[in-house]
Amino acid sequence: MYPLRIVFTLFILTFLTACSDDGPEVSGDNDSPEYAATVFFYAIYEEKDLKKTMSMATPKLARIIKSYGSTRQFARNLINMQFDTVNIEIDRTSKSIRKRYGDKATITLIFSGTHLGKKVDDMRSVKLINKKGKWFIEKIVDDPYAR
Repeated sequence: MYPLRIVFTLFILTFLTACSDDGPEVSGDNDSPEYAATVFFYAIYEEKDLKKTMSMATPKLARIIKSYGSTRQFARNLINMQFDTVNIEIDRTSKSIRKRYGDKATITLIFSGTHLGKKVDDMRSVKLINKKGKWFIEKIVDDPYAR
């Protein structure tokens, strides 16, 4: 009876561990430009992973990202957005927001989060390019409403 209890306990612990919520909340078609854009910004703001961020960008943008030394510096200086916590969503309010022509796409993302205890909402568009079946961030479009 005792070994059966150990096996049952191990099974329950394994099951509960497998159900933990440690992974990113990025869902969708892995081959879509929307997914690539979301994973790119998730790597910047949530994972703070410079190498992953660079791997999602074109070589030219990857060199620029690398020159900042960290995702925090890149986000602060080039993207001009800072978050302590952030929720990233694709803007689906208009069909014209997503423009996809063959191997190029433009995606608009909505960022809602906090920075230094204050609520921050922002929006950015990114241009992507498809190379060998994988989408890469080519350019982060400047905010037209920024000063």
